[in-house]
Amino acid sequence: MVTTTEDESDPFDAIVDAPFDAALSERYLVYALSTITARSLPDLRDGLKPVHRRLLWAMRQLKLDPASAYKKSARVVGDVIGKYHPHGDASVYDAMVRLAQSFSLRYPLVEGQGNFGNIDGDNAAAYRYTEARLTRTAIQLMSGLDEGTVDFVPTYNGEESEPEIFPGLFPNLLANGSTGIAVGMATSIPSHNVAEIIDATLMLIDNPHAEHAQLMEVFKGPDFATGGLVVDSPDAISQAYETGKGAFRMRGRFSTGRDEAGNWEETGIEKLGGGQWQLVISEIPYMLAKGKLIEQVAQLIADRKLPILEDIRDESDEQVRIVFVPKSRNVDPELLKESLYRLTDLESKFSLNLNVLDSHRTPGVMGLKLLLQEWTYSQIDILLRRTRHRLDKIASRLELVEGYIIAYLNLDRIIEIIRTEDEPKPVMMAEFNLTDRQAEAILNMRLRSLRKLEEMELRHEREDLLREQDELQKLLDSPARQRTRLKRDLTALRKDYAEDTVLGRRRTTIAQARPTVEFSMDAMIEKEPVTVILSQRGWIRGAKGHVPLDGDFKFKEGDGPAFAFHAQTTDKILIAVDSGRFYTLGADKLPGARGFGEPIRTMVDIDADAQIVAAMAYRPKAQLLLASNVGRGFAAEADELLAETRKGRAVMSTKPGVRLAVVREIPPEHDHVAVVGDNRKLVIFSLEELPVLAKGQGVTLQRYRDGGMSDVTTLRLEEGLSWTMGGESGRTRTEKDMVMWKVARGAAGRLPPNGFPRDNKF
Repeated sequence: MVTTTEDESDPFDAIVDAPFDAALSERYLVYALSTITARSLPDLRDGLKPVHRRLLWAMRQLKLDPASAYKKSARVVGDVIGKYHPHGDASVYDAMVRLAQSFSLRYPLVEGQGNFGNIDGDNAAAYRYTEARLTRTAIQLMSGLDEGTVDFVPTYNGEESEPEIFPGLFPNLLANGSTGIAVGMATSIPSHNVAEIIDATLMLIDNPHAEHAQLMEVFKGPDFATGGLVVDSPDAISQAYETGKGAFRMRGRFSTGRDEAGNWEETGIEKLGGGQWQLVISEIPYMLAKGKLIEQVAQLIADRKLPILEDIRDESDEQVRIVFVPKSRNVDPELLKESLYRLTDLESKFSLNLNVLDSHRTPGVMGLKLLLQEWTYSQIDILLRRTRHRLDKIASRLELVEGYIIAYLNLDRIIEIIRTEDEPKPVMMAEFNLTDRQAEAILNMRLRSLRKLEEMELRHEREDLLREQDELQKLLDSPARQRTRLKRDLTALRKDYAEDTVLGRRRTTIAQARPTVEFSMDAMIEKEPVTVILSQRGWIRGAKGHVPLDGDFKFKEGDGPAFAFHAQTTDKILIAVDSGRFYTLGADKLPGARGFGEPIRTMVDIDADAQIVAAMAYRPKAQLLLASNVGRGFAAEADELLAETRKGRAVMSTKPGVRLAVVREIPPEHDHVAVVGDNRKLVIFSLEELPVLAKGQGVTLQRYRDGGMSDVTTLRLEEGLSWTMGGESGRTRTEKDMVMWKVARGAAGRLPPNGFPRDNKF
């Protein structure tokens, strides 16, 4: 038994009795708020998360401006995690690396020296090997930190202080974008062109009631660091920015070349002579590692999922250059492009979610107009704080200048007081009505300052200070002057990022995708003639070329021919079984004709007891006549019969004793249906009486007292009915006058013309 002394407190006394769900939700809410406000979401005012802000602040404290020498990244990371951001060094260094990558940030904030990773997806070198300093853009973002523009807050241990935000005029949130996942919310903001951001902001300053559509006339859309194209419609892009949520389709850019008319355009086609050509990619979508794209395409080639592509080569140096070699010069370049877009990440999506922290640290999704307005308000607030800070400095300096002028006007007396009085300060203050600061400043003056010229300089300085004080006071009192000043500052900043500068020119093209060739995997199959042979036992093969259908085909012992027809390797093969199901095979996937082929049941899931009643090449927009053994049937669109899976598609509904017996293609010129029963009665009726169905039992074609249907076909009534005569002659007989057999659908019919085949087959 454990006992406690009076000096020792019982640890169980500290246990708080509270409902578990309430305690859990309270603690989780604290964690969630911390993740949202202090880790994952950027601040609207400077577009930075805390880790990025602390990195740049630490580098500024180390005086790593663009004109200074580089310092080891390890030094920067050490200062950040030791003084400001108590997290892992790996995560801090990763954040710093991203700020230095020109393919990650549209306007890099860190200038790196050494291996900072590459667009292939390779990682940066360890921080002991790399060096860094700030870029000019980062300096602009931090401009004004020493001018009282922002509040400074204690660091996590209270030993240092750090700025709450950066006050610079550079619009970093939209310029460099941001992504992050918090608790219950996320943010995803692409980078944009600074000149366009400033143009839209100036429009809002001039006209706060400007419509969203007006803003989108100057604010085009994303401008990614890696260039490429955004191929959404202007309406879709505008809608995304209006609501703050949406997505953009990004595509890689094919290199420039000349079209047939000799004009330069982004064809990507390089002529090699002899009719040969190749496609070249010069820009890839944002955040796509080049190495991953090449692996994707190489895998497609290996798996034969992109048969029109022969090879891919990476010929990149500092510029991206990926070469695609087609299978032959006859491949359609537009089809190859569309195939690459569909099957690889050469086309990908970037989500837009303008979820940011506002000036009150409250997260929320904003549309473009509201976001720019809030940023403008924050910049005006910074301008006012800078103005008040400067006014305080002017007032402080004027106080000293006034004291110096009094000293010069009474220099002899001042010297006398200093030489004769033990405590000259109170005497001077009383005699000349000086403040404590003025008297202290006079006593601290150097002898070398006692020159006549100094008085004139002080008077000029006082006039300049009073003039500046008056201007600043007017600025403080006039919202119109504040807007004018902000416009002037933004216009000056825009010059550094104008369209004609290397850093400022737009990289991403906003252009709705042109209508392209219809993409399908079938279109990539090389078209070749093939003869399809299906045996009685269900063994199928495809012989190259169109061989005679009555040729001497070899079959397994006990097997024989059932169906043989000509097709192309690009065709789909329709297989119908008596259970009413249809199956689809690709003619290019049939086994060769050197052997006996393969069982069709290894390719599609046909029931063991089902019998194949038809096999034919699919023809787009064709109609097929389907009929059961009991004399019911309908017409079906061939497009509705294609099956996408091995299990096929149920078309004709059957029940015990009923089976699909006949499947025939209906030629466009035919206008009537002929049906003959086991009772040797013939019926002919108009094709218009036959319904077109996608699925079902069909309608009664012919009525029987006993037995069922023997055969059915279609014909053109004017041409009559033809059949092959028996014997060795092979003659064909035609009966043109079929009026006496033409009745309404569902009739019993009458005996066929003399000489009609005894097997009751058309």
